Amino acid sequence: MNLLTESQPLVITLLGPTASGKTALAIEIAEQLGLPVINVDSRQLYRAMDVGTAKPTAEQQARVPHHLLNLRDPDQPITLQEFQAEAMPCIDAVLQQCGKALLVGGSGLYLKALTQGLQPPAVAPQPLLRQQLTQLGQAVCHPLLQAADPAAAARIAPADAVRTQRALEVLYATGRPMSSQSSATPPPWRVLELGLNPANLRQRIQQRTEQLYKDGLVNETRLLAERYGSDLPLLQTIGYGEALGVLDNSLSEREAIRITAQRTRQFAKRQRTWFRRQHTPTWLEGPAFVDEAMTLIQQQLR
Repeated sequence: MNLLTESQPLVITLLGPTASGKTALAIEIAEQLGLPVINVDSRQLYRAMDVGTAKPTAEQQARVPHHLLNLRDPDQPITLQEFQAEAMPCIDAVLQQCGKALLVGGSGLYLKALTQGLQPPAVAPQPLLRQQLTQLGQAVCHPLLQAADPAAAARIAPADAVRTQRALEVLYATGRPMSSQSSATPPPWRVLELGLNPANLRQRIQQRTEQLYKDGLVNETRLLAERYGSDLPLLQTIGYGEALGVLDNSLSEREAIRITAQRTRQFAKRQRTWFRRQHTPTWLEGPAFVDEAMTLIQQQLR
């Protein structure tokens, strides 16, 4: 963890499981502090994946500038190292201009990489290998990773094709497990971690899921499949995979909503486990999230 000194700039990280209310709270905090929001959600990095990732709306983005959204097309996966190369100069620029920065997202590994200075292996994307792994399918690839690099497999969800492929890519390119190749050099920041984990998360996930389908998730999935093919790894992720089932008539929309909500709850449980083990946030309690967050931030800024 970083040694905190008052001379170091403050980086505020707002983390929590999906559907916990991070976006709304982040905008309130950003408006009060005069800051942009720096996105650390791994799926919101991709263009044209707006509904399914619950990306901040046009109205929300008009209220507060947002950075690190829409960095790549969905068929151009971004590695953790590439994300860091984009994110670190962005954070440094905001710190230089404002003296503090606000990172927001539920992607724990990406947050940890930024705030703790993880240095992942520098392995370029291997398009042919990725194509072969996609053809094998995630049901084969994740057990393959479990056999070859159990530590990496334990950190990667069984349905996460993008990160599974990346771990196998590093393994095959270097001959060494990705889990054995990471080091860390913490950046010179003070880090204040704030966490959201509302008691009604199950209800929020259900409402969020129903809203995604009302907002056009199935149509967004159709457009993505038409442009990039239905075997695109990102289209196997939560929400998009079920929407593909609606499109090919293997699922009714009602059943798709049920499965999406179930997968989201399972994902939220994994996120909470990660945050508990890998981070030390102050968990915000009660209805006055904004007031509590601002009090904690102002204490750090004195």
